[in-house]
This record gives sequence, structure tokens and C-alpha cells, in this order.
Amino acid sequence: MTDKGSIDKVVKPILKRLNSFSKDIEASAVMSRDGHSLSSVLGEGVDSDRLGAMCASMLSLAERTSRELKRGNLKQVVIEGDEGYVLIVNIGVEAVLAVVSQPSAKLGMVFVEAKKIAKEIAAAGVL
Repeated sequence: MTDKGSIDKVVKPILKRLNSFSKDIEASAVMSRDGHSLSSVLGEGVDSDRLGAMCASMLSLAERTSRELKRGNLKQVVIEGDEGYVLIVNIGVEAVLAVVSQPSAKLGMVFVEAKKIAKEIAAAGVL
């Protein structure tokens, strides 16, 4: 993996484009699978280190659950709360993309765009 500054320089403009895709997308971040924030465009009051740690914990449990229940390799995690959604999508084997959206978001469109952005980030070759 490249150093964090180089990753941020390449990935942040991609995340900004993702966030501008819909007014309902409030934040996005790329983090290593062990929870280190690599690049983020976050809303007010969202701590990138805390988000990274929580996503790493969720991924670990979700991957174990998927294996134990013989569902194959984990592709994504979706959390729905009263105030919106959190979507976590794999970017290769070393990183993940987290997208935070409002409850009014058209979830299908957010899924499609998040997967497209994850592929674009992977293709950039900085992770």
C-alpha cells in the first residue's frame, strides 16, 4: 500500500465526486481493513478514526458470519438506522469504502454508484 498522503491525493477527489452524486450522501471514506482512515470526505461531527475502527469491527464479524453460514466471500455490509444508512463495500483485499447516507436516499442508486467508485479506486492503483 502507498503512503497515506499519496492515497489521499488520488482518492479524495473521487470521494468528493461520490458525495456530490446525491444530496443524500453525507460522507464517504476509504479505510484499510484494519480500520486506518486513508482518505475521507466526512460530514460535520464524524470522526474518521472512529468510523474506521467501527467499520473494521463490523467487517470482521460480517466476514466470519458469511464464512460460518457458507455464504461465500463478503461483498458488502449495509446498516439501516432511523437516521439513514451506512454501506461498506470491499475495494480489493486491503481496503473498503464506507458511504453514509440519509434515510431518503435511493438505496439502489447509492449501491450502484458505490460499487462503481470502489472499482475506480481499485483501478487507480494506490491501494
